[in-house]
Amino acid sequence: MKSSSLDKEGRAHNTLVQTTLAGLFVAASILLSGVNFPMGPTKCYPFQHTVNVLAGALLGPWWASGAAFVTSLLRNMMGTGTLFAFPGSIPGAFLAGYAFRLFKKPWAALAEPVGTGLIGAAIASLILGPAMGRSVGLWTLVVAFSASSVPGALLGGVLLHVLRKTPLARYVQSGENGAK
Repeated sequence: MKSSSLDKEGRAHNTLVQTTLAGLFVAASILLSGVNFPMGPTKCYPFQHTVNVLAGALLGPWWASGAAFVTSLLRNMMGTGTLFAFPGSIPGAFLAGYAFRLFKKPWAALAEPVGTGLIGAAIASLILGPAMGRSVGLWTLVVAFSASSVPGALLGGVLLHVLRKTPLARYVQSGENGAK
């Protein structure tokens, strides 16, 4: 079996490793779903955004988006989520992964609330709300999505900072020198 290789940013390039990590991130998101609060027509899951940041840093934007999609799908199938879970998680996961690809610093986690709180809220307000027969104001969703994504992303950034100081550091994107 081919051993996993890491690119210069420290991301795994073995499909088995990527799939396993993505599955673990989905499982963590589902398990941490018990911590949520309703806000308007949405349910806010702050730990989803923590997981988005970690997945974005470790797997990159596309895999992180895929993990966010599967989590949203499972939550909806279990009856614990709403359709707002899709625009409320996928853009944030993608932007977090993209920011880590560009900057390779834990503070890149702040891109997650931009993806969720602005882009995701706009998608939900302009497309999803009318499709569901609900009139949901953009600023209502910006506040609801940001109330969940800001603390979650900050926690994710802190966890990445801590992980960089552990033996797991080779799996976490490091600074300018690539993987440690």
